Amino acid sequence: MSLINITNLTFSYEGSYDNIFENVSFKIDTDWRLGFIGRNGRGKTTFLKLLMGQYEYSGNISSNICFDYFPNNIIDKTKNTIDILESIDDDFQIWKILQELSYLNINEDALYRTFNSLSHGEQTKILLASLFTKDNNFLLIDEPTNHLNEKSRKLVSDYLNSKHGFILISHDRTFLDNSIDHVISINKTNIEVQKGNFSSWFENKNLQDNFKIAENKKLKKDIKRLNASAKRSSQWSDKIEKSKRGELDKGFIGHKAAKMMKRSKSIEARKNKSIEEKSGLLKNIEAKDSPSIHPIKYHNDNILYFENVSIYYDEKIVYKNISFDVCRDDRIAIDGANGSGKSSILKLILGENIKYSGNIHIGSNLKISYVSQDTSFLKGDLKYFTRDNDIDETLFKSILRHLDFERIQFEKDLSFFSEGQKKKVLIAYSLCQKAHLYIWDEPLNFIDIISRMQIEDLLLEYKPTILFVEHDSIFRQKILNKILSI
Repeated sequence: MSLINITNLTFSYEGSYDNIFENVSFKIDTDWRLGFIGRNGRGKTTFLKLLMGQYEYSGNISSNICFDYFPNNIIDKTKNTIDILESIDDDFQIWKILQELSYLNINEDALYRTFNSLSHGEQTKILLASLFTKDNNFLLIDEPTNHLNEKSRKLVSDYLNSKHGFILISHDRTFLDNSIDHVISINKTNIEVQKGNFSSWFENKNLQDNFKIAENKKLKKDIKRLNASAKRSSQWSDKIEKSKRGELDKGFIGHKAAKMMKRSKSIEARKNKSIEEKSGLLKNIEAKDSPSIHPIKYHNDNILYFENVSIYYDEKIVYKNISFDVCRDDRIAIDGANGSGKSSILKLILGENIKYSGNIHIGSNLKISYVSQDTSFLKGDLKYFTRDNDIDETLFKSILRHLDFERIQFEKDLSFFSEGQKKKVLIAYSLCQKAHLYIWDEPLNFIDIISRMQIEDLLLEYKPTILFVEHDSIFRQKILNKILSI
């Protein structure tokens, strides 16, 4: 066991007026399995890179261990996987990687295939396994669950649960609960470290938030009472000052007026102190007031159906003879292994040129809103984006503020947004559209946990008809009322 000590850490990116971290201090035990929780853009990945020594900062980070980071930056993915692993680790030993891969159900032959021929899930598992072949390194694991299906997530979380000595950034609640024993949370105003998993952390956060909200209500009553009392004292003082008559009683009445004025000032000071306390009380509480969205009902109960549909890629059958229908008010999760053709179903509905046989019927004048996995096309500022896509700018920005966008984000170019922020833009855009059917393809990749919960709440409140692919098991179970298994 050793400690990582962070003392008075302050950091901001060059050209930025705001600090990402300011005088942050805490300690980490290198035997812990730490989950790193925080909103998109609050500095989780930045902190990992500070530990790796990639940025200059003020303050102090002290430790006597080496750090390793996931995911590795693989420059040439056309090389054989084993050659890539040997280039990553100077002390590479084949028996160690084979042992780790056996825990993750990866066959040895994957090492002798080119890296780009492996699925995203296989790439993730192999790079994770390579980290754990190194002795005495503290591991910094940044969002390993993207592109992993539910079964693979369970396998990888079980694998991490058997290890120790890492910081894990993940937005999957089930994955975190099964992997970690401590939590680092980046809040609005501070960083906290506590023992437990995500569920225990979130329960503590709700208790703290509810306490602060109750205290806030009490302070509001106190301020109202103090305002009334200060006003009365001031009126008494003015009245007595005006009632002065003759020389004999001036001293007494003047003293009484001064006493009343002093009391008024004292009450005013107490009121200002209460206002100051109240203003700081709710700083760490996330936004709760939700915007209104406006899905529309299709005129028929049946929206679309597939009848004995088979899909082909280069004459290869992805799947055959699938039949299903989508009805008004359905919330359908498409379930299947990576590469099983889930996204192909969505693309067929959207009218993409994919070879298929069978019968597909889509209702006339059906309005569809789509969230894709791809965010690379986003560019320009948000005002340009709303104008170009003809959406309600007020509602669009309201949804984004609900998902923790700062006002300064509205002035930045979309190409500089984090992946999580880009996905929030696509989801906000989709929710602004008045559509009969919402089609979302892995919408939650890179999106933080609190925002996932807020998106869940919106979907459950307004209940749009939705067909979606998503590997976050809690989100799926909360939203779906039907499953389409591939």
